[in-house]
Amino acid sequence: MTTNAMIWKHLNGGDTVTPYANEDLRGDTLKDLCDEFRKNNHIRAEDYERFGVKRGLRNQDGSGVMAGLSLICNVHGYVLDDGEKKAVPGKLIYRGVDINDIVDGCVKEQRFGFEEVVWLLLFGKLPNPRQLHMFARLLADSRELPEYFVEDMIIKAPSPNIMNKLARSVLALYSYDDDPENNSLENLMLQSIHLIAQLPTIMVNAYQVKRRHYDRETMYFHPLDPQQDTAEAILGTLRMDRKFTPEEARLLDLCLILHAEHGGGNNSTFTTRVVTSSGSDTYSAIAAAIGSLKGPRHGGANIKVMEMLGYLLRGVKDYDDDEEIARFLEKMIDREEGDRSGLIYGMGHAVYTLSDPRALILRDNVQPLAEKCGLSDELKLLEAVERLTPQVFARKKGNTKAMCANVDLYSGLVYRCLGIPQELFTPLFAVSRIAGWCAHRMEESEMGKRIIRPAYKSVAKMSTYVPLSQRE
Repeated sequence: MTTNAMIWKHLNGGDTVTPYANEDLRGDTLKDLCDEFRKNNHIRAEDYERFGVKRGLRNQDGSGVMAGLSLICNVHGYVLDDGEKKAVPGKLIYRGVDINDIVDGCVKEQRFGFEEVVWLLLFGKLPNPRQLHMFARLLADSRELPEYFVEDMIIKAPSPNIMNKLARSVLALYSYDDDPENNSLENLMLQSIHLIAQLPTIMVNAYQVKRRHYDRETMYFHPLDPQQDTAEAILGTLRMDRKFTPEEARLLDLCLILHAEHGGGNNSTFTTRVVTSSGSDTYSAIAAAIGSLKGPRHGGANIKVMEMLGYLLRGVKDYDDDEEIARFLEKMIDREEGDRSGLIYGMGHAVYTLSDPRALILRDNVQPLAEKCGLSDELKLLEAVERLTPQVFARKKGNTKAMCANVDLYSGLVYRCLGIPQELFTPLFAVSRIAGWCAHRMEESEMGKRIIRPAYKSVAKMSTYVPLSQRE
């Protein structure tokens, strides 16, 4: 008997096992249980203010609570002037190096940069040619999964959600590690290199199995080519004919570079640090980070942008008419159009104010490919969303704060141009961000030396214990 069936059997008070999907049972029993929870669990909004609680670990001005120090990354989007936030152009800095300089260097030399960024994040300094060549080959040679791992852990246990499969596979790799609990720097480095190299392989294999099991389509497993860099390996194993252009591979490489790291305060990286601070193993820390990134408030936002784009394409007649587009955006804010959430996805950021450098880089680099792929109208609409949303919010909400496009506004369109299926948008984020997660794990392990333990104030009222026979 399955666990769910046993639970529902006991809740129903009978011998008949009722499936979880039985809507009648859900309507009766589950509603009563949820009503009981809601009746006894409520915290007033004013109590958060009364006790000075920084919800979401955010200060009153929206900035993050200072929880630690790091050498790895600086996300810069504003300056404080007499205690007030002043908007400035955004900067993303990896180990002291501006992301624009990294991208410009790779574009100028027409080479891939993700492996260079991984080295930079892990070790703290740009690699020389010998180091980069050695490291790129090391990652390529480490992409193969353990023998029978694909058969036993992926094919035999498919998942409709690739992020779920990534997390489970990372946890499963613990069993293939001869020394998984060793948290020495040497072992953390070894585990990090293997996980950074293997996560793209897991992602593609999990997608192929998902296609076969859930979509009833053909799955195919291509052998890995050790001469390919990470972006090439992803496209070469994902596509049936293994063919891709250098421009396509470099655009995917650019996405990997931009998503590789974003400071210690983002939800998934902070999750990595929290788990690491407890002394837990690498596989638990990275699986927890994947679980965090899976959430639509974090890594899944570019999918929501693509959904929003669909509404715009259907609801706007003239893609060159700013007034018509603005009216549609106003209806979205009023919950009359789109997904009725009142949100305009891909706009606004917790740190960036005037600009998100990642969004600017993607917007500038996707245009040539968008024209080739016949997605010029989609790009035009997204650029209009970026241009018009601040004005619309100012009119509708009286919000005059600086608002910029974030990376999610354009990343989904880039992936669509590359023919990457939507269910891989967030997994690709994980494949990139694991570089930053591993860097932060090593930094926390070596320098944190204290378990992360914020406080929660109890506001529950004292009550008297009543014997069971006397309870109503």
